[in-house]
Amino acid sequence: MFIWTNLTETAFTTLKNAFVTAPILALPNFQLPFTIETDASDIGIGAVLSQQNHPIAFVSRSLGPRNKGLFVYEKEYLAIL
Repeated sequence: MFIWTNLTETAFTTLKNAFVTAPILALPNFQLPFTIETDASDIGIGAVLSQQNHPIAFVSRSLGPRNKGLFVYEKEYLAIL
């Protein structure tokens, strides 16, 4: 059984505000350098494009059978692309 309390309401409001305010995603400033971080596993790849420690964009997807046999660095190249 779930009971909605004042503490629950406060936690929900805090979480909701965190999702709709910066730094969830920032707008790019093309005068500043970008940072890209990638990660790859046996089943998926991901990448985050950041600027001054604020995320600009991200991607995450699973790998198909053709790409699952690639080396890790090749999978990370896919995340960059």
